[in-house]
Amino acid sequence: MLPSASWLGLSYFTYFFSFGIFLPFWSLWLKGEHVSPESIGILLGIGMISRFIGSLLIAPAVKRTSKLIIAIRLISLLALFFSIAFAFCNSWSSLLVVIAGFSLFYGPLIPLTDSLAAIWQRQVGLDYGKVRLWGSIAFVIGSAVTGEAVNIFGHKAIIYSLWAALISMLLGMMLRPHNMPEDVLQENTEQHSTTWRKLLTESSVWRFLLCASLQQGAHAAYYGFSTIYWQEAGYTASIVGYLWALGVVAEIFIFAFSKSLLSHVSVSRLLLISCVCAVIRWILMGSTTALPLLIMMQLLHAGSFTVCHLAAMRFIAARQGPDVIRLQAVYSALGMGGSVAIMTMVSGFLFKHYHGDIFYVMALVVLPVFFFRIKIK
Repeated sequence: MLPSASWLGLSYFTYFFSFGIFLPFWSLWLKGEHVSPESIGILLGIGMISRFIGSLLIAPAVKRTSKLIIAIRLISLLALFFSIAFAFCNSWSSLLVVIAGFSLFYGPLIPLTDSLAAIWQRQVGLDYGKVRLWGSIAFVIGSAVTGEAVNIFGHKAIIYSLWAALISMLLGMMLRPHNMPEDVLQENTEQHSTTWRKLLTESSVWRFLLCASLQQGAHAAYYGFSTIYWQEAGYTASIVGYLWALGVVAEIFIFAFSKSLLSHVSVSRLLLISCVCAVIRWILMGSTTALPLLIMMQLLHAGSFTVCHLAAMRFIAARQGPDVIRLQAVYSALGMGGSVAIMTMVSGFLFKHYHGDIFYVMALVVLPVFFFRIKIK
């Protein structure tokens, strides 16, 4: 039995340790298995779509909070099962089926765990920020350690590391937390909500969704092909792992000090800052692979991704009642899921023909944010 905060911290740590393996290095594992860049883009895109579907359908299917931990354990087991199935894939079609199944169950783990954290904030006074921080730390460690392992043992180390992380996650979740989540009776109160049609046709709403989708979707080439691109430029897997970790360290810094640094900055201005950082980052990434500039590019992740996400949270939190839930769902679907999935599949084709120049395309993708952000409230 563990204290509830320790149980949750361990869950975040083990999940994001595995994510620090999967996100930066899965394209490299696929390349090592002789999958072409176009096929890698399609596989990663299908995985993201499946991840989104799982988060949208599986996570809300858990109706009782008292069943959250059981659901998390079961879904973790299914994710581990599909990860093992990767070893038996002998064709592109089998990889497609397995990555879709893996992502379907791997994706809902975070929204379910965040739901559990929200319950424990009410029931036991959990400090979410201090617990969630372990996830970001784990991502940094996971990407750095995996980079070293690949440098020594080759691309096979990626899948072995992923299995070890997922097994550790499942074993940690099998421990019993001190306070089990309890069912909460919901008040039968009706809150005014804007209709879907009216909500999505509001100028500030559709502009916000478009800006968020362009900003986050432009990261697709980075997520899918930066590891391959940097390795082909002569960098070892360990250096690549450290570069990925540096981006997350910059992200952690902005999240930690966002209240003091950005609390008085408007949503429109936050999107402007994020867009400027993104354009500079993608142009630099397309023009050079010099290590000092790669370090600068990764530090700009704090602006291109994190500031945009903070702008989204600020915009959504300003809404009333059920509109908050609806906008959060649409933002997750378009900004964090659909746009990245589509751009990942497009990036696979572009990377084969244009290689590093693909990042110039990503810079062009975010340019409309300069104009559409203006009327966002």
